Amino acid sequence: MAQKPWDFPKAILSFRRFLRRRFLGGRHHRRPTSSSTATGASATIPPADKLHDQTVMVELESWLLRSPMSAFPYFMIVAIEAGSFLRGLLLLLIYPLIWLLLGHDMRLKAMVTVCFLGLREKEVVRIGKAVLPKFFLEEMAMEGLEVVSNPKRVVVVSSVFPRVMVEGFLKEYIGVNAVIGREVMVVAGRYVGLVVDDMETEGGSVEEVMEEMKSGKGDGAVGLAGVGSKMNHLFSRYCKETYAVCDADKKEWQPVPREKYPKPLIFHDGRLAFKLTPCAAVAMYTYLPWGIFLAVFRSLAFGLLPYRVSVPLAAFTGMRSRLIAGPSTDATLQSNGTTAGRLYVCNHRTLLDPITVAAGLNKPVTAVTYSVSSVSELIAPIRTARLTRDRDEDRRRMEALLARGDLVVCPEGTTCREPYLLRFSPLFAELTGEVTPVALETRVDMFYGTSTKPAAKWLDPFYFMINSRPEYRVEFLERVSTAPPVDGQEGGHGHSINAANRVQRVLGEALAFELTEQTRKDKYKMLAGNEGIVKGEAKK
Repeated sequence: MAQKPWDFPKAILSFRRFLRRRFLGGRHHRRPTSSSTATGASATIPPADKLHDQTVMVELESWLLRSPMSAFPYFMIVAIEAGSFLRGLLLLLIYPLIWLLLGHDMRLKAMVTVCFLGLREKEVVRIGKAVLPKFFLEEMAMEGLEVVSNPKRVVVVSSVFPRVMVEGFLKEYIGVNAVIGREVMVVAGRYVGLVVDDMETEGGSVEEVMEEMKSGKGDGAVGLAGVGSKMNHLFSRYCKETYAVCDADKKEWQPVPREKYPKPLIFHDGRLAFKLTPCAAVAMYTYLPWGIFLAVFRSLAFGLLPYRVSVPLAAFTGMRSRLIAGPSTDATLQSNGTTAGRLYVCNHRTLLDPITVAAGLNKPVTAVTYSVSSVSELIAPIRTARLTRDRDEDRRRMEALLARGDLVVCPEGTTCREPYLLRFSPLFAELTGEVTPVALETRVDMFYGTSTKPAAKWLDPFYFMINSRPEYRVEFLERVSTAPPVDGQEGGHGHSINAANRVQRVLGEALAFELTEQTRKDKYKMLAGNEGIVKGEAKK
């Protein structure tokens, strides 16, 4: 009998499978003989009443995220936001090699090494809580969210991401009870880039957790996994029922609308405003040198030229400005018969807000600031005045500034990227009898012009101007009275609070933004773990 020729590619694949089983910790389980509701078949979404009062084990990548799983964009976010653009470029350059030469597990471990090596643990934890949730929420599937909204206890397992990358999103925004994922070794507060165990959690490995449920220490579980994934085999072995879904069935799954997020996404951090797929990352790094040139050119234009020249020149470079309902510029008559400047109250989007208001007025204004860096004050094309967060002293300073000319205040006290308005500080309502609300909206295509990191705040305007087509929309609204009632029954601090709330409502209606009770302290506690007070400032 003639001998068949040796199939070299098939032999290589078989050898790779052997090495993976032998050295990479791959565990093989027998195919499930238990009652698996959907094993390797088409997707079956379990009915809500079937999961009520149950413990559910969910594979993150198969059931909560819509598109076929590519971990690269999320690792790029960690590399750039927790590391630097150079680290992100290194990951982008080696990614084609590891994609071609390495298997799935080794590819993930290689990306972990490149992204995590040398990074501080607390900074990566911050990125997992403040930056990554936005991108996971945008990729979340409505069908998967409905499944995990009803059970008594939800345990999410990620076979792709280190636990530090997904735990903040899953616990803060989805409300799951436990998260199981890869653990990365930490030495002296910094990551060394090595995966300690493929599936480890505070309660032990994923198999130990599931063994407890099977042995009677728990109440059993329903498993939700992907067809053909190792989590499907594992869940089918330990769970009393298993439902599986394949990528073809997920094509019809819908994204979760913003208004149906389990928790509103009011605050998030990071510079990147888009999902960094490999093609998008190549485009970003190709554009970046030109973007830096544009940012410098636009900054010089606004700093050195009059607004009637700098605004059209910036528009020529792609920076769009839209002015609606230009204001009347007559002065305000004070109670003592003297004239004073107008008080412009605007919501806070970026550090460029007062400059944009000045450009809309086509005349100089003064802006009051709190934690702006000295570099930002030095290069600002308008006058700035630093406040102290001491109420009496700040009121005295603002009254003196208003007596000399127009004044711009942002009573939110910090920037907010999303369509929400934070609570307004009422101090401005005690300065004059009427104010002019200014509704501001921004759009960016690549980078956000805000950050909570103190060392990087002076770069905020440059990041906004690096965008290829940044946009500012400025709308001057009708004046709002902040004077106390004639009968005097609502004077004092209570009146200023009501007046501030009234101005907030006017701006919210003009922008179609939702009003909140969140404050600057809430933002910084969530995104940076502090109250947003820099050294030397008094607490408000």
